[in-house]
Amino acid sequence: MVDKLVKGILGIFGGLTATLTGKYLTIFLISLLPILELRGGLIAASLMDVPVWQAFLVCIGANVLVIPFVLLFVEALLNILSKIDFLKNIIDHFKEKTLKKKDSIEKYGYLGIMLFVAVPLPGSGAWTGCLLAVLLGLDKKKSFLAALAGVFIAGIIMLIFSYGILKGIIG
Repeated sequence: MVDKLVKGILGIFGGLTATLTGKYLTIFLISLLPILELRGGLIAASLMDVPVWQAFLVCIGANVLVIPFVLLFVEALLNILSKIDFLKNIIDHFKEKTLKKKDSIEKYGYLGIMLFVAVPLPGSGAWTGCLLAVLLGLDKKKSFLAALAGVFIAGIIMLIFSYGILKGIIG
């Protein structure tokens, strides 16, 4: 699913991906997006033949930028958007869906945040892990460190998948 979405997004960027700078910008932007995050960025980098370590650094950098934004501003943003009638139900549904994942976080605390962010599956990652931390009222500094560690672990897993296993299948 993620690779199809990434290929579609690469099609949107079109000519931008013709230069190395354009490729870096593309994987940076993909790595900022919820759901795709660095998982999508590294798959895109692999598909565009971006050198492995540069791709890793760009994708990690973008995904790490998400963490303080979510920890510091997402609650206020959701509260403001919840005042708009047609968005209220969507946001409430999103919060409910996110809070269904809280059991492991509450059980394992910050280790749970780290592991949740580290698992490279759709619906897990820095965006959702940090949102969970905010909704559960966890300490922002500790949550930042846990999410940061999770992003690095996810990056290593996805690096192996994108540049190893996936490259072997489609390369």
